[in-house]
Order: sequence, then structure tokens, then C-alpha cells
Amino acid sequence: MGSAGVTAATILAKAGKRVLGLEALDRIGGRVKTVQFAGGIIEEGAEWIHGTQNSRVYDLAVQNNITVIPQDSDFLIFRSDGNQTLMPVYYELFNLCLEKSEYTTNVSYESTGDYLTAEIISYIKKNHPHLEHDKQFIDEFLDVMNLFINAYEASYDWHDVTTRSTAEELGGHLHTSWHKFGYKTFFELMLNTYNNGPGLQNLDIKLNTEVTKIIWPKDTSGEIKVVCADGQTYTANNAIVTVSLGVLKERYNTLFSPELPDYKITSIQKMSIGLLDKVILNFPHKWWDQNKIYVMIEADKSNDLWFTRHGDVSTPLALDTALTIWLAGEPAKTAETLTDEIVQQKSMELLRRFMGRNYTIPEPNGILRSKWLSNPFVRGSYTYDNLETPKYPKARENLGAPLLDASGTPRVLFAGEATNPLHYGTVHGASETGYREAMRLLNA
Repeated sequence: MGSAGVTAATILAKAGKRVLGLEALDRIGGRVKTVQFAGGIIEEGAEWIHGTQNSRVYDLAVQNNITVIPQDSDFLIFRSDGNQTLMPVYYELFNLCLEKSEYTTNVSYESTGDYLTAEIISYIKKNHPHLEHDKQFIDEFLDVMNLFINAYEASYDWHDVTTRSTAEELGGHLHTSWHKFGYKTFFELMLNTYNNGPGLQNLDIKLNTEVTKIIWPKDTSGEIKVVCADGQTYTANNAIVTVSLGVLKERYNTLFSPELPDYKITSIQKMSIGLLDKVILNFPHKWWDQNKIYVMIEADKSNDLWFTRHGDVSTPLALDTALTIWLAGEPAKTAETLTDEIVQQKSMELLRRFMGRNYTIPEPNGILRSKWLSNPFVRGSYTYDNLETPKYPKARENLGAPLLDASGTPRVLFAGEATNPLHYGTVHGASETGYREAMRLLNA
């Protein structure tokens, strides 16, 4: 049970309904995972509150007098060969891409990669014509922006990200941190367990309980049967399914009986869930500038190892002796197959390769990693709109549509960030869908 599931469950419980939550993992939170690490707080999953206006997440913090902190950072670019000659141009182009990537609707290009490539080349022709035919420079920068966009979208390639997305950002600061409280606080507030609160009387949550089959009635008299891997079966009038799109892709044909309607299967098959992982290294002391996001440009194209193909490097707000290396797509997938020892070794090679000229870098004294693709109950980080999306403009709404019985009553309902057409890929977007489905039941 992540943001969508806990939101729905707590709203229904507070409305007097008896609610049973079945969670396959050994914890609450889904793709939000706050852990204690090296004497501080680390977010293995969702890091920030993305927007502060009309945000269910931000509003709950404010209502409970919990101070969340905007995290501002400047970009600092390093080249692996130490060459600083063209660094001012890199900064210009980087800021251009950040600006243009916010406004990719109503352009003639289908893919974000094609669109930003055209913008970059056009800008170079106009402002730096001496670089117009410098293929090595242009290819190098395009490669960096591809990695950066992938780290933002959790995509595998920026040419698979559509410019026709329906996504909307909330107003206010887009990177607000729970810092020392941890994102887990959002769930504790909803569940009434914050500061040793007593919880909710009508809500029972069973951890380590994997659901293997949801049998739903098309007639009006039957109950829903939920079969679990431990052999236990539970019955209910309604069920809200909040598993990730990754889990639905893997199990939709065995999880539901009767099987899902074609329109819902089409959504599951056509939509994309990407991968964004973190490698967090803790050090004996902070040796870098904390309020920087480090972007690293590989000058040696023959060095195509996974550890040079990362998004960026940043500092978590609640642990200033740690660095987070962000990996998306194929590099993240590769890293998940390797041991902690190898990942730490390669990560240190990365930091020393790019930053060793500017800093004295000690050995780390701890490593923490996310593995969202390997987790059988997650299978990815969050969804993005791929090039197929414009052909199926109602895919997210169809994924979130309930299964109705013969009388038109919703029996199996669906929530989760993937079902939110505007705010997908966010904790607040997932929470909105949990609220949506809880109110659908309460108003039925």
C-alpha cells in the first residue's frame, strides 16, 4: 500500500467503513521508502514533494505543523578530461534545455529527444556558429541531456518520451523536502500513527500478504474473493487495486477472474513504466559543495560502462555526508544485477574520474541502493508518456476505470499514479487517485 492505497483506506475508515489492507511487502509506503542510514534519513524512493499548491501531500504536512523545506541547488558541470574551455557554452545549453523541457507541448516534434535536439542545434547555429560542425561536442552534449531527461522521466531513452504529454505540474516549489522527518511522515499522518498515535479503529493492514487472485462477480449478489499466496481468502463488497503498472504488466492475465476487459488490457500494454534508481554513498565527512547538483560529461566515448551513464549526483537534505548517484533506464537495470561491492567500486571510480581534480575524495563508509525493477511487487519506478500515448489519449482514465457488476455498481476499483492523467509519476498524484476511488465508493 503506497500513497494511493493508504489514502483510499484511511478515507474509507474515517467514514466508518471496515477496511482491510493487503500489502505484499513488509512495510507500508510502496515506492516511498524512508530508511535510517548512517545516523540520518534517506529516501530510497520518492525524494520530494513536487509542488505546494493544491497538493494533498504538502497540505497534510502544513495542517499538522510539520515544516517541509524547499531544496534549491545549482548545477555544476564536470568533464572527465578536465577540459573547461567550453564550459560556459555547456551551462548555456543546459539551462536552455531545462527551460525548453518545461514547454514541450504544441511543438511539431513527436519525441522530446527530437525536439530538444533541434532546439540545441538551432541555438548553437545562432549563438555559437563556430561549434555548428563540431560533431563531437554536439553528440557529447546530446548524450548528456538524454541521460538527464531519462533521470527526470524515469525513461530509457528521451526519444521514447512524447512531447504530447497531458502532465501538469502543481504551482509552488517543485522540490520540497521532508528532510529529517522523512516521507514516511505522510503515511503516519494519514494512518494516525504519527508521534505514537493510536491508528484508525476501522482499518486493519496485513503486511507480507501477497494477493494472487481477485475473483469478482459480474452479477449483483456475489462477493469479491481475494486469494493470497499464503492460502488465505478474504471476501468483501469492493476491492481497490493500487499495484504499480509494472506489476499489472506482469500479472494482469492471472490476477483477475474474470479477466480484465480489452480496453484495460490495452492501457496496460501500451503505457510505460520506467526505472530510476539511487546509489547512495555515505562518507566520513562532507568533501563537496552541498547545494550543488553535479552533472558529469564523459569525454571518452570508448568508456561506455554503465557507471558513466548516470543522470546526476546530488546531496540528500537530511544527510549531508551522503551523495546520491541517480541512475535511469538501462544503466539502472544493469546496476541492479551487481553486488554492493562492485557498485561501490564503480561509483568511486566515477566520482574520482570527474571530481578528483577538484576534491580530495575519501573512501565511503556505507552504501545504500534502490532496486525498484528487481522488486517483484513493484517492477519499476513510475510511469511516463511514451510515443504511443497520443494514440491512446484515454489510456490512464481507462486504466483507472472500475469494473462494474450487472447493476452498474463499481466492484473492483483501480488507483495509483499510473491512473492519474495529469499528475502521474508523483506521490500527490497517486494520493489524488486514492481519494478519487474512496469517494467513488462513498458516493455509490
